Amino acid sequence: MLRPKIPTNPTPAGHLTPPVVVEPTAVVPSAQVPPPAPVAPAPSRPTVQLTPGTALALVGGGTAVVLVVGAVLVSLLLAVAITGASVAVCALVIRSLVQADAKRR
Repeated sequence: MLRPKIPTNPTPAGHLTPPVVVEPTAVVPSAQVPPPAPVAPAPSRPTVQLTPGTALALVGGGTAVVLVVGAVLVSLLLAVAITGASVAVCALVIRSLVQADAKRR
C-alpha cells in the first residue's frame, strides 16, 4: 500500500576533470624550545576566618533550620495520625450501620 520511493543515482553526465596530483613537501625540523617552568598557582579564593559574631550567626541559623524542619515533620506526623483516626471512626460508623440494617431484616 505505502511503498517508499527510493531515489535513483543517475550516472554523472557532462565534463569530468581528472584528479589533481598532490606532491609531497619536505619537512623541516624546528628549533627545540624548552618547556616553561611551572608556576605556583595563586589561591583562587581567600581563606574563611570565623569571628565570634559569624560563629554565633551560624549556630543561630542552624538552630532555626532544625526547628523549622522539626516543626514540618511533626505536623506531617500529626496529619497522618488525624487521618488514621478519622478513617477508623468512619469504619466503626459504617460497621454499626450495616449491623443495624441486618438486625432489622
